[in-house]
Amino acid sequence: MADPFIVRREVQIAAPQATVFALLTDPAKILRWMGTEATVEPHLDGLYLVNVTGEHIAEGRFTEVIPVHRLAYSFGWQGGHQRTPPGSSLVEIDLIERDGGTLLRLTHSGLPDAEAAAAHEQGWIHYFARLAVAAAGGDPGRDPNRKT
Repeated sequence: MADPFIVRREVQIAAPQATVFALLTDPAKILRWMGTEATVEPHLDGLYLVNVTGEHIAEGRFTEVIPVHRLAYSFGWQGGHQRTPPGSSLVEIDLIERDGGTLLRLTHSGLPDAEAAAAHEQGWIHYFARLAVAAAGGDPGRDPNRKT
């Protein structure tokens, strides 16, 4: 039986793999579509630290980095999010050249329960839509989830 606490998403992005990869790994570029602060070190055991909303800080460590093709990092939330603490789940992102752009394929595993999986899925849907706009050269505007 499949683990129900895994989020799987795919989104087609109208941009080259290198552009999408940069928007996922360059702290200044991440802030174009998500977050208020970012420290990202895209190498084995490098830090992934993004203040997503001004109040919710995601933390993890890179476990795999294949430039323009694949990222994997542990993931969780600092502070009071004890159900998904830092490093307790795994985010895997594959970037596949397709249809003149990039297919982004996400697997987020290790989530503690169905509620957490549903919340993370909604978050990924929201932020990947913003990523797609930024990657295509647009401005996704102020994030409605931003608290500060």
